[in-house]
This record gives sequence, C-alpha cells and structure tokens, in this order.
Amino acid sequence: MLGQRFARLVTNAVVRLPAAWRLFRGPFRKQFDRLAPSWEGRRRPDSLVPFEHGLDAVRGQPRRILDLGTGTGIGARIVAERFPEAEVVGVDLAAEMVTEARRVTPPELRNRVRYETADAARMPFADGAFDLVTLANMIPFFGELARVVAPGGTVVVAFSAGAGTPIYVSPERIRRELGRRGFDDFQELHAARGTALVARKRESV
Repeated sequence: MLGQRFARLVTNAVVRLPAAWRLFRGPFRKQFDRLAPSWEGRRRPDSLVPFEHGLDAVRGQPRRILDLGTGTGIGARIVAERFPEAEVVGVDLAAEMVTEARRVTPPELRNRVRYETADAARMPFADGAFDLVTLANMIPFFGELARVVAPGGTVVVAFSAGAGTPIYVSPERIRRELGRRGFDDFQELHAARGTALVARKRESV
C-alpha cells in the first residue's frame, strides 16, 4: 500500500509540475527495480482489458510502435501480436524491469520486439519516430510523448482500475494536455475495471 500511495503522489506531482520528476525519478526507479522479479505475478487477469480495448480503436496497421513504461514487457508483447508487421520498442526507467522483459519475451517475438532502459521524460528517439505509442498504468510526460508521435499517429493511454489505479491521470487532463499539443479525435473507453483514452495526432500541427 505504501508503494501505491507513493506512485499516486508522484503521478499527481509530476502531472502538475513536470520539473518535479527530477526529485522523484531515483526513488521511483528503485521501487520498480525491486518489484521486477515479482511483477508478472502481480497482474490481475483483467488488468490489460482496457489496454486491449484501446488497441481496438487504433486505425490501420502501425509499423513503428513504442510501449512506454513497459515493465516486464506485457504491453509490448500484446501490441506485437496485435500488429504482426510492426517493429516494437518497449521502454522502462527500471533496468531490472527491462532485464525481466527480455527474459520472458517468447523467441517468436524477439526479432520484432526490443527493450531499452530510458526515461520517458527524455527519450533517445527522433521526433515523429512512432506511429503508435501506448501507455498502460504509466505517467504521461505529455511534451515528450507528443514529440515522438508521428503526424497522423495514435496514442493509447490505459489504466487498469480507472481512477483506482495508483498511477492515474484523468481523461479530462489527458484531453487537455494532448489537445494543446496537436491531438484530436479523442475516444474514451471503459472496459472491465478500467478505462482507456485514444487520441490521434493531426497530420499538420
């Protein structure tokens, strides 16, 4: 419970003031490094249902996909199976999560899915590098998120338990922040215990 409260505190602080992330980044990384060995077993069976419903709303077949806050890679594996022609990158701040993701990814996906340790607030990718960016129970760093999405690309933001998710940002806030950065065509979805929001970046921003 202490870890969940900390996650909510950090989320609320960073969404209000992104510069606060530099104070929380180290402790946040350490928390998730500690959780990595047991993370796969902590998921409830319906945890990724909202995420998958968000993917149902994605148009076309994206070829370059980024899964932010990938943890042990479940989101990256889901999108790789959903979009079999896509190259997928899973990114996480916690190196131990990335190590575990590489270990559990099945051999048939390893030629299309790779994992990198990186900070979602400052990513090592070019502007417009991805057609689809997905986040499941992840703090959205809106400026950087908008930067790496290609014109016409899509963002899917899902929370397993809606407002009860420790890492949670309201759909109103997501719409406002992404709308300011050139996104529209918003869809808000509800599935199982959770929610997903899908947005598309305008072709010309």
